[in-house]
Amino acid sequence: MYKQRTSSTIPFGYELDSDNRTLKPIQDELDAIKTVSDLIKNNGLSLREGSEWVTYKTGRSLSHVGLKKIIDNGRLDRESTELPD
Repeated sequence: MYKQRTSSTIPFGYELDSDNRTLKPIQDELDAIKTVSDLIKNNGLSLREGSEWVTYKTGRSLSHVGLKKIIDNGRLDRESTELPD
């Protein structure tokens, strides 16, 4: 699911599309965030452990504060992480 770019910052799990106006999802990153989010919510991991795991799994740096913002704002619950057919 492509989404319109709304700021100069590109959110974790997305990359700028060739038109420089829309964001293209990076499914591996979105899946990693969803997995770690569930583990954090169930008290299986701390935010720091979760951010380190996401960074290790995806190769893209994500701080524990950034991960907390993603989890707290409910972005994962509102957006489908599946690409359209």
